[in-house]
Amino acid sequence: MSHLEINVRKETLPLKQSFRIARGTVSEGDVVVVSIADGRSQGRGEACPTEHYGETLNGVVSLIGEAASRLSAGEDWDRVHEDMPAGAARNAIDCAVWDWRAKAAGRAVWQLLEMQAPRPVASVLTLSLDEPALMAERARAVSATGMLKLKLGAPGDADRVRAVRAAAPGQRLIVDVNEGWTLEELRRNLPVMAECGVEMLEQPLPAGEDEGLAEIEHLVPIGADESCHTSADLPRLASLYEVVNIKLDKTGGLTEAMRLVQGAKAQGLDVMIGCMLGTSLAMAPGMLVAQYARFVDLDAPLLIARDRVPGLEYRGDTIMPPVPALWG
Repeated sequence: MSHLEINVRKETLPLKQSFRIARGTVSEGDVVVVSIADGRSQGRGEACPTEHYGETLNGVVSLIGEAASRLSAGEDWDRVHEDMPAGAARNAIDCAVWDWRAKAAGRAVWQLLEMQAPRPVASVLTLSLDEPALMAERARAVSATGMLKLKLGAPGDADRVRAVRAAAPGQRLIVDVNEGWTLEELRRNLPVMAECGVEMLEQPLPAGEDEGLAEIEHLVPIGADESCHTSADLPRLASLYEVVNIKLDKTGGLTEAMRLVQGAKAQGLDVMIGCMLGTSLAMAPGMLVAQYARFVDLDAPLLIARDRVPGLEYRGDTIMPPVPALWG
């Protein structure tokens, strides 16, 4: 991979409105964008550093710079990839490399992966954690969408789910607690989740403190998000969860994400594709993972004030595959 020009830039993405989860509220997010060019073809990738996983924007940019130096010196990406830690830095470069390789070959990434052509997928629409009446009002306003994802993780969660269910009785629901419950709260809330027809409960307990999941009856399927980063996590998770949430910012790119898909399926686990805050450029590689997913959560571009042009096309809850000018 010699004679490459590799650039990285930081961007701040304002949100349309503040967004709250169990760990706090955000009104904007930072991303890094990597471009790789050889004078004829260019590829791009985008990633979102995550403070919860010990990442900083400058730290991610520094890791990208180290990897870029090796690539510019002629080292192969496959070798550099294995030396890098999973996370946002590797994700940005890995997705840029896939895009660059595809454009240089005159083929699509799905063809390089020997996949079938990606089809449109239906994504959840995420509702920010709020008071029950406000969450119900928002659910009612978007009740035409196929599935809602409710952010929980605060006192009164049972009331939130019941309020949304009453406001949108025909709506499909999943919930995401972002590590916000204790085991006792999980025991107390699980019957309510089942009563309200919740199809999946995501990360109710803190990562590393989820052994208690083996002690309780799973009245609804339970998914691992913060507990699942790479395929190396699967042996521990297979006896605790029914679903794993794959996010490219956790796996460190599309390469490891596809390994995680294969490993999860081999363990009998369902797959969810999720995302951090990002533009359509960050979501586009996830559309390939989405082809194997039971649950799709790639709605971040709908939350930000300004997306890429061209971006992904959202038709209600349906996302169309990315055009080559965006990625892939």
